[in-house]
Amino acid sequence: MPASALMNVMVGAARKAGRSLARDFGEVEQLQVSMKGPANFVSAADTRAEEILHKELLRARPGYGLLLEERGEVEGADRTHRFIVDPLDGTTNFLHGIPLFAIAIALERDGELVAGLIYNPASNEMFTAERGKGAFLNDRRIRVAARTELADCVIVTGIPHRGKPGQDLFLREMEAVMSVTAGVRRTGAAALDLAWVAAGRFDGFWERNLRAWDLAAGIVILREAGGFVSDAEGKDKMLENGSVVAGNETIQRKLLKQLKAVQVPRDAVAAADPSR
Repeated sequence: MPASALMNVMVGAARKAGRSLARDFGEVEQLQVSMKGPANFVSAADTRAEEILHKELLRARPGYGLLLEERGEVEGADRTHRFIVDPLDGTTNFLHGIPLFAIAIALERDGELVAGLIYNPASNEMFTAERGKGAFLNDRRIRVAARTELADCVIVTGIPHRGKPGQDLFLREMEAVMSVTAGVRRTGAAALDLAWVAAGRFDGFWERNLRAWDLAAGIVILREAGGFVSDAEGKDKMLENGSVVAGNETIQRKLLKQLKAVQVPRDAVAAADPSR
């Protein structure tokens, strides 16, 4: 299906920002020999990419609002449309020369997500979707995997890093998922995790403490690929509370059930039931 004019705008902006990130990524390896500089360099690369996206999107749609990782909320004259933009998802991977990072752009119309794009400049893989038109990897239609048993599934997640809350809960959730699946993976880029579930590479995904720009584009792509997504409570509040559970209809439901079973801390369960 031919891309709409709006998707062409998003693709053009992503490719231009992607060329900037690809050039900067080529320099990262040279910085690894030094303890000084790489983090600041990557921060500058992130800022440059965001500046390109900001400029290109508003040049084509000057009245639209934006929600950007670095700049935050940028209000537009058109209050019905808003781009949600992550210029570099997978910053730590980028810093270490790991080619798993992405640009993510989503569009909201009247508060509803209607288009999404996730682009990895290192692999030249671009995932796109518009509501009602299906999901694509470059020019190929994609669908979620059809597995229905967790025992056959590979699930991807994000691990809370140093200073992030929720490590105890994550360890309980990891134990619960590992015990019933074929394997658990961690890529370090939530946008790509959602895109890869949409493409059938992973069977499911869960993570907490994410931001709207980590999730918005992937939610559109996953849904258009036939996937189901909710927050960790089974509700449609992913952008508000930052949690996500995704997969095909059956796997998303089973994964959510596994996760809900361990949300109450063990000491609270023991206090409620002294026999345990």
